[in-house]
Amino acid sequence: MKVSAGKVRQQILNILLAWGMEEGMATTTAELMVETDLFGVDSHGISMLMIYERGLREGRLQLRVKPRVVREGPSFALLDAMAGLGHPVSAMAMNLAVDKAQQTGIACVGVRNSHHFGAAGVYARIAAQRDMLGMVATGTRGVFMVPPGGAMPILGTNPLAFAAPAGRNRPFVLDMATTTIAAGKVKVYDLNEKPMPPGWVVDGTGRSVTDAAEGQKILHERQEGGLTPLGGLLETGGHKGYGLAMMVHILGATLVGGSFSPIRNRTQKPGDPDDLGHFFMAIDPKLFRDDGEFQADLDDVIDELHALKPADPSRPVLVAGDPEEQARAERLENGIPIPEALDRHVRGICERSGAAYVLT
Repeated sequence: MKVSAGKVRQQILNILLAWGMEEGMATTTAELMVETDLFGVDSHGISMLMIYERGLREGRLQLRVKPRVVREGPSFALLDAMAGLGHPVSAMAMNLAVDKAQQTGIACVGVRNSHHFGAAGVYARIAAQRDMLGMVATGTRGVFMVPPGGAMPILGTNPLAFAAPAGRNRPFVLDMATTTIAAGKVKVYDLNEKPMPPGWVVDGTGRSVTDAAEGQKILHERQEGGLTPLGGLLETGGHKGYGLAMMVHILGATLVGGSFSPIRNRTQKPGDPDDLGHFFMAIDPKLFRDDGEFQADLDDVIDELHALKPADPSRPVLVAGDPEEQARAERLENGIPIPEALDRHVRGICERSGAAYVLT
């Protein structure tokens, strides 16, 4: 079924409030999660409620907390998420980075002791909407990536996002995992009972797995195998994706005090938080260019790319961020698709939490 964005937003908010989250933080989280679904990133929106419920039940996730600033200077800050959900602290962090960059030209804000924050691109967009360049890097809880030459996973999907404001065009927004696909994509294919394309998931022998249910078992039951790095498992490409994942982890976890999943999984006690780290950077283009010059030049670049003759006339050349904006327009008009299996999960969460069910 397809459900309006307003109903999906209200459903998420109802559940977060029933779980005891403070209203302002719950509203921010619901807004960011529904925006993620509108952009077509189904793996990181309302479908994450199942994972959040498990973290809450196991005592790893705290929802009755507020982030706090633990270090701060004119062009930097470090926030402690207090083991809370990553969405509200991440919105706070990116907005704080922009506030500081308006004064100093460039600013970085780190977050420690956090949990999953959804899609990295929604935070990079915050910077672009405020006429800043934004970059986001984050550590991850799951251990999913199999490096070239390995049989076992060692890194997460380690997402990276970058956004830049244009003038007459939409912002340039790159939002990517450093694996071939995000782990949540396997969940989406499983919920929709669809086979996966080959090359996304491999078993311990390097064999490509296309059955999404089998892929879920590989990723979540600590079996051998996992997601391939960006570029695949070939020496020529996979090592670059593997190295990029390490760079993201260094920025989004090691630098700010976040955990490294393989070590945490060996040492974590029941109820310990995920202790994820996030990194946010904002750059004011006026640091280098007169007001409006950067946006005008980026418009020229985007226009050239859009004008390029396509190999298939029915599929024009797009720029990063275009597919998400197209999905958003379509879903605002026609609704967000909710698979039957996901709807059953949401109904179950509502029954257990006492939240009102409003998707139909």
